[in-house]
Amino acid sequence: MKITSMKQFLISRVHSFRHAIHGWHYVLRTQRNTWIHSAIATAVFMVGLWLKISAGDWAMIILTAALVFTAEFINTSIEVTVDLASPGTHPLAKIGKDVGAAAVLVAAMAAVLVGLLLLGPPLLQKLTTLITAH
Repeated sequence: MKITSMKQFLISRVHSFRHAIHGWHYVLRTQRNTWIHSAIATAVFMVGLWLKISAGDWAMIILTAALVFTAEFINTSIEVTVDLASPGTHPLAKIGKDVGAAAVLVAAMAAVLVGLLLLGPPLLQKLTTLITAH
């Protein structure tokens, strides 16, 4: 690979990251549910640190949180694209938006279940130990 083509490749990667960061910023700026997901994910991460969960459990927690954020980002993309293509009210536009929202709901429900399965038992044990110690 020539130096100029390598330089062009690296510059194009930087631009790609910049576009992705702009998209991330847009979602954080405009989507209230993203702030809710962020607060819950932060709380889950803090509990995970407190419980000193295993690397495998961390992998599941991180993947599940990433799934929820990915669904939220894709849903936002669907919503703005539908708004562009169909600025007026249309039944198919509503279906497109509703299905995107349903994807976020499925991801969020899965995240709750994974969180309960992974964090529930050790959290209950730790809290029971703390309560009975006093």
